[in-house]
Formats: sequence, structure tokens, C-alpha cells
Amino acid sequence: MATAAPNQNLPLFYNTLEPLNATQHGKMKVRTLLRMPQIAQTHAIPVTVDEFTLVQRHYPIVFSVGDNAVPIALMGLNEGVNVFLDEDGRPLDANAYIPAYVRRYPFLLARLRPDSDELSLCFDPTANAVGEFDEGQALFDGDQPSDATKAILQFCEQFEAAGQRTAAFVEELTKADLLMDGEVAIQPEGFEQPFIYRGFRMVDEEKVRNLRGDELRKMNQSGILPLIYAHLFSLAEMRSVFGKQMQQGKAPQQVPQPADANA
Repeated sequence: MATAAPNQNLPLFYNTLEPLNATQHGKMKVRTLLRMPQIAQTHAIPVTVDEFTLVQRHYPIVFSVGDNAVPIALMGLNEGVNVFLDEDGRPLDANAYIPAYVRRYPFLLARLRPDSDELSLCFDPTANAVGEFDEGQALFDGDQPSDATKAILQFCEQFEAAGQRTAAFVEELTKADLLMDGEVAIQPEGFEQPFIYRGFRMVDEEKVRNLRGDELRKMNQSGILPLIYAHLFSLAEMRSVFGKQMQQGKAPQQVPQPADANA
């Protein structure tokens, strides 16, 4: 969830970053993005702990592999597959929750100098959301940020704070050694072999059940325990997402042959 500086590796979706300022962007407007095809081709979106209760209703929440695990919502089970968005990145279901990471784009708070902790509001100019358009909301009122810019800044600040809470949550899971390599086998009707999904991490439910009373009480009081169960409950959505892939013709390329009904 960490925000990268413009000269470092950029976060998912961002091609480049430009600091927002009145000198360069004083006459520009921000408009709603109508096309986000890069998001439509992304199956895993970072999420924060603040979103877990909403995300779990729609998507499986798992954790990325590697040293710095990040909670992610699976909008598809295979690379490049997103069953919740159309090819332009618009929701197929108006009631589906869209993660804040997506809604934040093309803005974010970035550290412009490695020797400073100050964060600046930046945007991705390649998104075509900021420019001298006829439509949209003004970014500045004279040399001062407009109400639209203030709202964008507030959203990004809230997202940054949620990212810090998320990092603390993952750190607690790691300290308690509760994360394990995940594996899900889905056996569709009419197929001889199951589809096996790996390459993610999940909470070890058995270890949670075996926690000592004082550890369990501490996690419950800190709010960690409800987040763990939101994650575990969300895993049931794996089969739902797989079913959507089958319905949309986005099943894995190496599809097992259907079982012979006469065998």
C-alpha cells in the first residue's frame, strides 16, 4: 500500500506522476474517467482494512506473497481476468463495491523527496482526467485549491491513513505467524479434474482457533479479530468469482475436458 515517489517504481495503474500545483494546473479541470481499460484487465486490487466488511460481500480477500504482504481483493481468479468490470473498466453491477484504490486513481499522495516525509498531491497525466477541458470541475479557485481539489486531497489522506492501519494489521498477523500459503480447489460439475488456485496467502484458521485466551482477547479488543473473520468469510466468494468466469467465457485456457456422462 506504500505510495511511491515519482522517480521510483510506481504503484499499480500509475504510468507517471505529476505534482498538482496552481502554476501549471491553475486553469485545468478534473473530469470523471470514462475509460479505464487497464483496471478492467487487473484481477487483484489492493484493499485496506477499513474496507474489509464491504469488500467481503463481493470479493475474496487474500494476501499477496512475499516479504511485505498486502491484502488484495480478487476480481478474477486468473491473470488479466476481471469479472466485475466491462472492457472500459465500468462496473457490470451498479451495486458492487469498488475498492478505494480504484476510486482514488489517478490521484495519490507521494513523497517527492526521499529526504522529506512531506506528501504532495499528485496525479497520473496519462489518465486524461486532468486538463483544460470544457467539462469537469475546476482544480483551483485563483491560486487556492477548489472544493473539488480539497475533496480529492481529503480522500487521498484518508486512504493513506487506512494504508498505515492496514500495514499495522498485516504486521500483527506476521508476528503471530498466522499467515500461510493458500490453496483453493474448485470442482465444477461435469469436469473430471478440479481447478487449483495457489500463489496467495491466507490466515491459518486452525492457528486462530488455537490462540491462547489472552492473545485472543487482545486481538478482539484491538479490532484485529473481526478483520480476520471478514477475510476468512470472504474466501467463500472464490467459487462465486469462478462461476462468473465460467458464465462470461473467461475460464482458464487449459480447461479440463468435461467428464463423459456415459462413462
